[in-house]
Amino acid sequence: MSSSTVQSTATTTAPGGGGRAGRGGHGIREPLSWPERIRAVVGYFLTVYRRTWRGSIIGRFASPLFFLLAMGLGLGSLVDATAGGVGGLSYLHFVVPAIVATQSMWVAMGESTYQVMGYFKWNKMYAAMLATPLRVADILTGHLLTVVFHLATATTIFVAVAAEFGGFAGWGALWCIPIGVLTGLAFAVPVFAYTASQQTEDGYNILFRMVVSPLMLFSGTFFPIAQLPVWLQPIAWATPLWHGVELARGAATGVVSSPVAAWVHVAALLAFVGIGWVLALRLFTRRLVA
Repeated sequence: MSSSTVQSTATTTAPGGGGRAGRGGHGIREPLSWPERIRAVVGYFLTVYRRTWRGSIIGRFASPLFFLLAMGLGLGSLVDATAGGVGGLSYLHFVVPAIVATQSMWVAMGESTYQVMGYFKWNKMYAAMLATPLRVADILTGHLLTVVFHLATATTIFVAVAAEFGGFAGWGALWCIPIGVLTGLAFAVPVFAYTASQQTEDGYNILFRMVVSPLMLFSGTFFPIAQLPVWLQPIAWATPLWHGVELARGAATGVVSSPVAAWVHVAALLAFVGIGWVLALRLFTRRLVA
């Protein structure tokens, strides 16, 4: 085979006739497509996770066990004995779907605070990624898709462990997995934006102590928000956790006030994700590029 034949087979011509080469040929390489850029980012984060997954998996099995033993079985037996359950449900069936949503919140917070700050400030991996053909939107999207993976894994483990303890009344519990992922994203995406606006990790003290921890008590997780003072109830309605708790509990128990209410909860969670995305992209761009 002549050298001209080899060159012609190794080189592909772009539609415009620019003589661009394929991935393995000589010449100018085609730019990475959007899916290839996203796959590169996700691949990096999953490679990192392969070195640390054992610790997180152990924690994600232990967390539902502690919650179930302490709240579902321990406190639940007391509530059932004295009040006959909550709203016609045993306390275990009342609280377990809500804890699924609550754990999603905690997983999302763990993945979107110190983890993201590290990539900005400590190891500067975001800046290193931008030195490649990747763009800010690629980095943000790829990292959030990795968070989706963590949320899906943690929620699936929780649902499986809780089901073994009789925490669900039926197969509606399977809906708790996508609901948990959506609830987690409703926290993760806005907190990505918050982290991008912070120069130090000091702001997380306020976030965890004044926002996240109180949400566990005031979002209907352990008792109906109807028991809250009237002036506190609208605050609960405005939080993503309450919407996630209501969705998960309704799906797992089959007790839904109306299909319209369920779609309102979904729309509210999607609104948190959408607004958070716009803010996160703007603040990531400002911090990494501007």
